[in-house]
Amino acid sequence: MKEMIHSSFERTRFRRAIWDKAMVYILSLCAIGVLFILFNILAHLFIQGIASLNLDFFTHLPKPVGEKGGGMANAITGTFTLLGLAVCIGVPVGLGAGVYLSEYADLKFAHVVRFMADVMNGIPSIVYGIFAYIVCVLPMKSFSALSGGFALGIMMIPMITRTSEQFVRMVPSQLREAGLALGVPKWRVTVDIVVPAALAGITTGVMVSLARVAGETAPLLFTAFGNRNWQQSLTQPIAAMPLQVYNYAISPFDDWHRQAWAGAIVLILMVLMINGWAQFYVMRRNRWSTGK
Repeated sequence: MKEMIHSSFERTRFRRAIWDKAMVYILSLCAIGVLFILFNILAHLFIQGIASLNLDFFTHLPKPVGEKGGGMANAITGTFTLLGLAVCIGVPVGLGAGVYLSEYADLKFAHVVRFMADVMNGIPSIVYGIFAYIVCVLPMKSFSALSGGFALGIMMIPMITRTSEQFVRMVPSQLREAGLALGVPKWRVTVDIVVPAALAGITTGVMVSLARVAGETAPLLFTAFGNRNWQQSLTQPIAAMPLQVYNYAISPFDDWHRQAWAGAIVLILMVLMINGWAQFYVMRRNRWSTGK
């Protein structure tokens, strides 16, 4: 009887070991497939656009239609301007909503807010552009940097809300209880203890959402519109890298096509830098908190 049980156990363990190795190999192939696609995209971008990446590309304005040369200096600065406006709009609202969902998760209204944030995460970006067009462009009677920043900012809100909620919820409850035991109001405990403890994760969520909206084109078609000159005011149309790449890509000029590839490279590098900075900040903060 013992031999039968031992034999059955050995067969089961062998079968589980085979399945375990098989799943490891399958998942490894999936991971390799993702990396293969990513590196192919990056390689194609660099092959097509590396020749147009020079000093003029970063310092000069676009040339008139049909002329060769020029650059995207106004689009690069315009992209950073739009991202700055988006951060000013999206981060306070998203962070506040995320903290509320974490600290008051049992309230019925919190369930409504969480559901709406999930719905907003699935809304196509062009819908945000149409909404910003109705809310900002029509009342102002002009395309502008403000309307473009508003469109990108509201796109950031749902992602920041959900990531902030998760990271704030991960803060140990003992920290909250220690603050409350000292007689500190709950709002002060949240602001001075809970949020700083979750700051590394919150920063990561903000950077990820910023990287996501950095390459959005559809919302800017209805709001920022584009500008071939330097932008003088936040109430005027503004150039942006995604818009410039889109306009150059659909043009009939080969030189503009090459610059579109170069602009795509700059956008990819911008996203990689944002994500890299977020990872560096998190690792540095974790190292500081652990004393290593």
